[in-house]
Amino acid sequence: MTITTTDIQLFQILKEKLGEKEAEALVSFVDAKIKENNETNLKTLSTKEDINKLEVKIAETKVEILRWTFGFFIALMLALIGLYFKK
Repeated sequence: MTITTTDIQLFQILKEKLGEKEAEALVSFVDAKIKENNETNLKTLSTKEDINKLEVKIAETKVEILRWTFGFFIALMLALIGLYFKK
C-alpha cells in the first residue's frame, strides 16, 4: 500500500476516533476500494487508439454507403431509360 499525505491525514483523524488498528484497517479498505474502482473504470474507458479505430471504421462505412447509393442510382437510371425506350 502506497501511503500518501491524504491517507496519513485520514489515518490521523480516524486514529483519534477509532483507534490505531481500526483506523489503519479502514484506510486500507478505502484505498483498496478506490484502486478497484479505478481499474474497473480503466477497462471501460476508451483510449485514443480505440477512438482512432472507430474513426477509420466510420470512414469506411461512409464510403460503403456512397458506393451503394451510387450503384442504386445507376440501376434506377438504367431502369428508367429502359422503360422510356420500351414504348
